[in-house]
Amino acid sequence: MKNEFPRIVIAGMAGDSGKTLIALSILSELRRLGIKTAAFKKGPDYIDSAWLGLASGSPARNLDIYLTGPDYVYRSFVTHAVPDGINIIEGNRGLYDGMDTGKTSTAEIAKILKAPVILICSPVKMTRTAAAHVLGCQQFDPDVHIAGVILNRISSARHENVIKTAIEDECGIPVIGVIPDTEQNSVIPERHPGLVTPDEAMALAERIDTYSGFCEEYINLEKILEIARLAPVLDIIPGESERKTGVPPVRIGYFFDYAFNFYYPENLEALSREGAELIKISALDDTSLPVIDALYIGGGFPETEAEQLEHNISMKRAVKEAAESGMPVYAECGGLIYLTESLKWNDISYNLAGVFPVGVEMHDRPQDHGYCEIVVDCENPFFPPGTRYRGHEFHYTRIASGIDSVKSAYAVTRGVGCFNKRDGLLYKNVLAGYTHLHAGGAKDWAHGIVKAASTFKNRN
Repeated sequence: MKNEFPRIVIAGMAGDSGKTLIALSILSELRRLGIKTAAFKKGPDYIDSAWLGLASGSPARNLDIYLTGPDYVYRSFVTHAVPDGINIIEGNRGLYDGMDTGKTSTAEIAKILKAPVILICSPVKMTRTAAAHVLGCQQFDPDVHIAGVILNRISSARHENVIKTAIEDECGIPVIGVIPDTEQNSVIPERHPGLVTPDEAMALAERIDTYSGFCEEYINLEKILEIARLAPVLDIIPGESERKTGVPPVRIGYFFDYAFNFYYPENLEALSREGAELIKISALDDTSLPVIDALYIGGGFPETEAEQLEHNISMKRAVKEAAESGMPVYAECGGLIYLTESLKWNDISYNLAGVFPVGVEMHDRPQDHGYCEIVVDCENPFFPPGTRYRGHEFHYTRIASGIDSVKSAYAVTRGVGCFNKRDGLLYKNVLAGYTHLHAGGAKDWAHGIVKAASTFKNRN
């Protein structure tokens, strides 16, 4: 079976080229016109995906060759793309940027999906040289179909005319958008790990439709539609079954609020397929845990909500008591921070759940940022020893005290982890680390968590 899946990749010459703003503006205008949309983000980023999902009206999916492999990238796209609308794939960094030889780049995603590329060029203090950059991208890999260019941060009409003429004459592709260098280019505020989340910038999120005006004024949407609809047909691969049979149902709670909201949709869906009923919990506002058989604490920004987390003493106590009772708890990055004794930031120390007798400190620069690889080398509640996983880290905190008092489950073969090339702190049935895993690549991740939850539920 085949389907057309009209689609384009929004790619940049480099990071901070305006990809997210342009993708949001196109998605918002398409929705305003009543055209169905689906959004995808190349790479492991949670925040851009949240904004893209808000603009498209459904969860945006991450397409990451390193974390999940090319076959899963293809399957994920054809499973979640809309056949009767437009699918927007936002790239990451520069078009050909990726690990080592670039085999994890946006260009590779475009080739896997046979998707035309709209290249964003920000020719600050540059004129005809911009055409040389575009021509270089065209010739660097002829299998990548660059179908058009959007110019960003253009300073004047003359600036636009010289560059547009050079690109169209020398590269043979159209300039389909010209965006002036204005304050509108930074409409989404930023902070230490990137953009703020839609939940935190709700005033902006509620006005997401204003992005459509940005597209209407500066981008040739008709040309975007034409390019997207010329993408070749793709084979459809049957999706994964809705739910596995023979698995006793369990209830798994997960924190979801301003402090904790970094969850891949696929991770939650994988838990559901394994037989889990998912229960949302707020670490900020709820005062107790519901009846659950396991707890999943994803990443986020506990540092920005540290005061409220500290003051919710009853929830901290409930989590610690659950850990002491043997309840399985799985946590990543921000979730790890919540389970420590304290977080120090800007010379203020905040008391947290205290499951692990360690203290963490917030720094001005990332303590690690990038892909990682871990090997499970210790008995733990979720994963068999010897298992290897690919993940990613992005954290400004590090463990500053108590290292000698904790055990860990992972050896870090690429990346930093918690300390001394170790990650995955262990206490009873609690496992917490800086490594983020994607269920599309960590195939047995959900099964391990649900199995542990089932064991805990039936312990008596």
